[in-house]
Amino acid sequence: MNKMQNMDKHQILSKNQQIIFDIIEKAKEPIKAYSILFNVQKKGIKAPLQVYRALDKLVEIGKIHKIESRNSFVACKNSNCQISKATAFSICESCEEVSEISDNKLSKYLESFQNKAGMKFKKYNLEFFGLCKKCSIK
Repeated sequence: MNKMQNMDKHQILSKNQQIIFDIIEKAKEPIKAYSILFNVQKKGIKAPLQVYRALDKLVEIGKIHKIESRNSFVACKNSNCQISKATAFSICESCEEVSEISDNKLSKYLESFQNKAGMKFKKYNLEFFGLCKKCSIK
C-alpha cells in the first residue's frame, strides 16, 4: 500500500507518523508507546517526544485509538470511523483481546446523551470488559 492509500482524505502523514502508524497497524494486539519507540529506533526516531507527538496526531485524525485502561494504542479497524473523539471498545478480561465497537444505536444514544446537569459531551472513550466468545467457552 502506498502512502496515499494509508491516509485520511484530507491528511498527509509525516514520515514519523507513517512509520508509527505502520507498526501499530501490523501489531496483533494493542501496543504501548515505549514498545513503539523500541521498534522505531532503527528508523531514526530516537526520542520519546517524537513518538508521542506522532501518536497524538494519529489519534486526533482518527487513524489510531488509545485504549486508556491499557495505556496502549490500536489502529482503527472501522473504515466508517470518522470520529476520533468517540470510541468504544470491548476488552476480554482473560485473553485481553480488544475490539472496536461499531454500533449505530450506541453512537446515536451517546451523540445526544447529556448528564443530569445538562452537560453535552464532546468526546468519550468507552471500554467494556467481559469475556470474549473463546474465553467464555473455556
